[in-house]
Amino acid sequence: MIMRLCALMFLAALALPLETAAQTTRQETNAALFEQLRKVHDLSAAEMQKLQAIFAGSSVMGQGNPAITRHPMTPAQCAARLPGGVAGYDNRRNARICGDRYMAPLYDPRTQRPEDATACIDMFEFPNIPCTYPVVWTKAVEAAQTCAAIGKRLCDAHEWEGACAGALEPPDYPFGRGSVAAMRSVHNTKYAPSKSWAYGPQFRTGICAQNSEKSSTCNGGGYRSCGSNTYPTGAFPDCKSTLGVYDQHGNAAEHMNLPMAPDQMASRGSTKLGVTEMKGSWFIWDKYRAHPDWCRWRAPYWHGSRVMSPSSHENYHLGFRCCKTLD
Repeated sequence: MIMRLCALMFLAALALPLETAAQTTRQETNAALFEQLRKVHDLSAAEMQKLQAIFAGSSVMGQGNPAITRHPMTPAQCAARLPGGVAGYDNRRNARICGDRYMAPLYDPRTQRPEDATACIDMFEFPNIPCTYPVVWTKAVEAAQTCAAIGKRLCDAHEWEGACAGALEPPDYPFGRGSVAAMRSVHNTKYAPSKSWAYGPQFRTGICAQNSEKSSTCNGGGYRSCGSNTYPTGAFPDCKSTLGVYDQHGNAAEHMNLPMAPDQMASRGSTKLGVTEMKGSWFIWDKYRAHPDWCRWRAPYWHGSRVMSPSSHENYHLGFRCCKTLD
């Protein structure tokens, strides 16, 4: 009788739709991720509860669909290729300034010291743990909520750009232009003559996490067909800016806040925020460059919405990183 029951349960499991099987595995990988976050970033029980609630509200948010994702490198292989191992990414001076591990102060080295920073940015894509796969399938609103849950915030576009270019410059949003396209045009025209990448003045292959493969089944971008074939964060130690921020080219593209008015700037304490801005490139860029990805370039209004809209965009190569305002 027991054997028959077990056989029936096994057959029932085989009959489960793909969504249910993948969901169970996603929940398991997310549980391991939560434990990493708790230990590495010393999160409180209340912070963990908020994080888990955000992930539980999504049917896809995590490190990719485990049923089809094929990562080109393991976390162990990542750690082995780093000159100082994962421990080499622990910067005590930055941690003292920023109040958390794996964050970099945002400042202008031409006139300031790291201690002069009024904000910090995550060194790596969320979960901001070296040699860990980035979280993707995240809506902009979920990214903002996740950052807030752990005492941080979504970055404004100029902060991400300054982290990449190696100098935080004053906000340059041409407010009052009437449209995202007009604001983007003014900004991109201003910075095009001095465009650069985190690692230098020219685009290069082989430097960043950009040589992975897109799933052969990935045509429309759906969760069932597109693997998040990312590398572990920090696996390419030369893919960093002079401010010490990694993976701003390759791996996951990233949600940022593009304020349309001064009272929508996260760096000034806004919680209503502006519109979505997708930063950086993603994991196949060495093979296929779909658009520019230099540091201060602002993208067209792809899948655009307000950041806090419940229908903001999500996909298999779109993640985020957080910033933090310093007291």
